[in-house]
Amino acid sequence: STANAPEDDAPNRYSRTDRTTYSRYSRDANSSGGSIPSNALEKRIEELERELAKERQENARLVKMTQDKEELIGKLREEIDLLNR
Repeated sequence: STANAPEDDAPNRYSRTDRTTYSRYSRDANSSGGSIPSNALEKRIEELERELAKERQENARLVKMTQDKEELIGKLREEIDLLNR
């Protein structure tokens, strides 16, 4: 059950990050008086979105590995208990 907790928390963490990233770029564009071309910001946002997608995939892969290992540990514990009896 503890393996599901990071998964449940992940969407909240990512959506917070997305909002923070978006608001940061909005502030930067407004405070700079438009000196940064909007297409450069759009490219940076796209780049960050690609990185975020890769990190989400890596996170999902790691969560799956953790769950698989926890399942294996449970099975091995049961086998040890049987052998001890």
